[in-house]
Amino acid sequence: MSLPLILIAISLTYQLYRRLRFKLPPGPRPWPVVGNLYDVKPVRARCYAEWAQKYGPVISVWFGSTLNVIVSNTDLAREVLKEHDKQLADRHRSRSAAKFSRDGKDLIWADYGPHYVKVRKVCTLELFSRKRLEALRPIREDEVSAMVESIFLDSTNPERKDRSVQARKYLVALTFNNITRLAFGKRFMNYEGIMNEQGKEFKAIMANGLKLGASLSVAEHIPWLRWMFPSEEEAFTKHGARRDRLTQAIMEEHILARQKSGGAKQHFVDALLTLQDKYDLSDDTIIGLLWDMITAGMDTIAISIEWAMAELVQNPRVQKKAQEELDRVIGFERVMSEIDFSNLPYLQSVVKEALRLHPPTPLMLPHRANANVKIGGYDIPKGTTVLVNVWAVGRDPAVWKDPEDFRPERFLEEDVNMKGHDFRLLPFGAGRRVCPGAQLGINLVTSMLGHLLHHFCWTPAEGVKAEEIDMLENPGLAAYMRTPLQVIATPRLPSHLYKRVASDI
Repeated sequence: MSLPLILIAISLTYQLYRRLRFKLPPGPRPWPVVGNLYDVKPVRARCYAEWAQKYGPVISVWFGSTLNVIVSNTDLAREVLKEHDKQLADRHRSRSAAKFSRDGKDLIWADYGPHYVKVRKVCTLELFSRKRLEALRPIREDEVSAMVESIFLDSTNPERKDRSVQARKYLVALTFNNITRLAFGKRFMNYEGIMNEQGKEFKAIMANGLKLGASLSVAEHIPWLRWMFPSEEEAFTKHGARRDRLTQAIMEEHILARQKSGGAKQHFVDALLTLQDKYDLSDDTIIGLLWDMITAGMDTIAISIEWAMAELVQNPRVQKKAQEELDRVIGFERVMSEIDFSNLPYLQSVVKEALRLHPPTPLMLPHRANANVKIGGYDIPKGTTVLVNVWAVGRDPAVWKDPEDFRPERFLEEDVNMKGHDFRLLPFGAGRRVCPGAQLGINLVTSMLGHLLHHFCWTPAEGVKAEEIDMLENPGLAAYMRTPLQVIATPRLPSHLYKRVASDI
């Protein structure tokens, strides 16, 4: 018997064994060897939601010989993230995640256990404490003011024939600079997109890491075929080494700076180096934590704001109502600060509504069963990868009235927590794996959106109707808009409020 036939026989036997032994959730019929790899549409959250309409809210999808179970409603999300949280608290690590996290020596990709508990304690008590977040607030507000100034200069430049601006350009620059300043105390890019050499290397590493991490390669999901793709293993090794070189160089800069100054600043790299002995953190863990913050906090924030802006352009009533609240609370003689959030309930509701409809990571991160459990009455065997389709949960008609409508008022009518305590709204996850930086993310999104609305009126680009804006997602782990948002920004405050006052932190 030839090798391909042997592999097909093994695959069929394994799948049949699992189906006979366990009562697995229904789903599309898998092909031999590859499973459903070639049935999955590029935008996976939408694809899984379509399959859920056909097969039910909990489905089985096979990637090679790996069983994936996807849940798509609020009740099943609660089962996964609360009732069976402990049994589903491990991580499924792709080859890239395993390589770059040193098999889970960071936080995001660590299995649940003593290491995870220790590192999460570092994040909760030390890195994302209220005191540290407040100390770093001037950095966040400085970068927002720099973005506002850049948009103002571009939108009022008389030499520009096209009045529209691409929102993503400014949002990516802001989140890039913000996270690098919070993590490393360094600014790599200006708001024209021009970077220094270290910034170019940093951005290239980010882009390459996302490309490698989003792979649907056959070798990713069928381990016994990996010998046929040696170039992929080489790519992972080279990327990891390149990333580590850059991070080590920045860490050494901070070590030297601390030795000269005799103390550390609030930036995350300084904090981790200071805490290294106290918590027995390896260099691998420090590098892993820094990149966890970068990957989790960079694209996701820009994605959230771009979707929110698209919805506000399509819904001028909502935009006007949010601006009326800002004008009433902030006025026209100063700019918004994070300390104003508690007095801006409608703005907070706009943020929640945007994250409900457009979660930046629509499938969350993959959980892995460390024991046999039951979800929705079906067996979930040990080792199964479990995904929560947050995109579908946010549109669950059983819990949301008119789920496709952008209506922030729903969150004024009922307070819904979005930090993992209410399973209808899960942009940051829930349970043992809830994002420890959720409050930082909420602060960033609320601040950026508030400034953009207070400083400018937003309308579609010339010749484009609001309803013509492309509201579909780009394929990938993070759900950018498929077509970058082009809008016209019209200033609405006195000109002196658009000038950035740089922070020296």
